[in-house]
Amino acid sequence: MPAPYSNDLRLRVAASVLGGRTCRETAAPFGVSVSSVVKWSRRLRLSGNADAKPMGGVRRAVLAGQRDWLLARVAAVPDLTLRAFVAELTERGVVVSIWAGWKFFVSEGISFKKSILPSEQARADIVHRRTRWQKLQAKVDPARLVFIDETWAKTNMARTRGRAAAGNGCMLSCHTVTGEP
Repeated sequence: MPAPYSNDLRLRVAASVLGGRTCRETAAPFGVSVSSVVKWSRRLRLSGNADAKPMGGVRRAVLAGQRDWLLARVAAVPDLTLRAFVAELTERGVVVSIWAGWKFFVSEGISFKKSILPSEQARADIVHRRTRWQKLQAKVDPARLVFIDETWAKTNMARTRGRAAAGNGCMLSCHTVTGEP
């Protein structure tokens, strides 16, 4: 980003206008635009100062006040899209862009996962049953297996993505995936 003109130049230009020259007459010898001359002379006349206003700075986080609600909402429904979060925030009276929502989740270390694991897999009883089944699979005679064609079944009903802390997998409960209570 370009730097502002020096305060010395601003003062000399504004003083020239206040001395009786027109803005167009002042702009040419100093090599600045007429609009800059108008702004600087007006600022000097009104405030007694033609200095440049501060540039840049830190933008405040728009969603900082909604942090607790957003984190609770992600914990309750991790597969909501950014558009859904923005829509819910709008219903709460907070109008933000999708980009602001994205920046919030990045700043909180929450990423959008591409695979979802059911939370039931983490339960101790399920882990025990799965390991027992894996051991028993070696003892099953393949000749006794029956192939059941389930190609007609829809498997794309559940969302395949969700939000979780960076470095952790996304865990959804079965009722969240299937929509059942």
